[in-house]
Amino acid sequence: MIRHAAAGPGLEIAYAVTGEGPPLLLLHGGEADHTQYDGFVPHLAPHFACIACDQRDSGQTRNPDTPYGIEALADDAAALIAALGHARAHVFGSSLGSVIAQALAVRHPARIDRLVLSAAIRIGRSIADINPEAAAELGRLRADPEANAARIARWFYPEAHLAAHPELARRFAGGTRNPAQRARRNALIPQAPLLDLSGIAAPTLVLAQAEDRLVPPAHSLSIAAEIPGARSIVLEGLGHVGTIQAPERIAAAITPFLLGH
Repeated sequence: MIRHAAAGPGLEIAYAVTGEGPPLLLLHGGEADHTQYDGFVPHLAPHFACIACDQRDSGQTRNPDTPYGIEALADDAAALIAALGHARAHVFGSSLGSVIAQALAVRHPARIDRLVLSAAIRIGRSIADINPEAAAELGRLRADPEANAARIARWFYPEAHLAAHPELARRFAGGTRNPAQRARRNALIPQAPLLDLSGIAAPTLVLAQAEDRLVPPAHSLSIAAEIPGARSIVLEGLGHVGTIQAPERIAAAITPFLLGH
């Protein structure tokens, strides 16, 4: 069941809680909303109270029609954890969600128990920095996401997986976002501040997907080198959106870490 939490003037964050155990906040990617985790949550719910939320300009969250950045989304996440009565939570962020999670760990360290960054982009770096070819083509394709959804999807999933699940391309067709909302979302990663990650104290796990065409696995792994004591795992055969392609594999990779094993 979707509920709303007041998190600031004119801001009501939509969220759903599934499962029992320590709270686990799930931060979705740039093209997505909380439904990115519909297939993921059942694998985690036996161990955690999974909090799947919609970011600004996503899903059922209601927010002002004004500019915002990554740091504001990190503050929103901290406010949601507090609004739900938790002192702290485990945090899982994928793609754009991983960037928000890094800002959350820097700005609100007391709110994070354990941190997982999946298909991670280093905050302060853009896709144009780390993968110019992808940035250039996606910039052209996103001018008409409805017409180009299938071509956009190839950057996020392996070809074989898309052939078996062509419906996944619909996620890249623009959804319910209007042009102003898409513009605000598209500006988030390029405008994110280059924060210092060396002070992150939360135990951290970085996941890299070996078949990720959008974010080179070596880039994700380099983030682990900046965070003291961070662990890393490379998952073979998975593309950028591993939580949809193989949710059971992502869950199996992170559950022991989140349980402190």
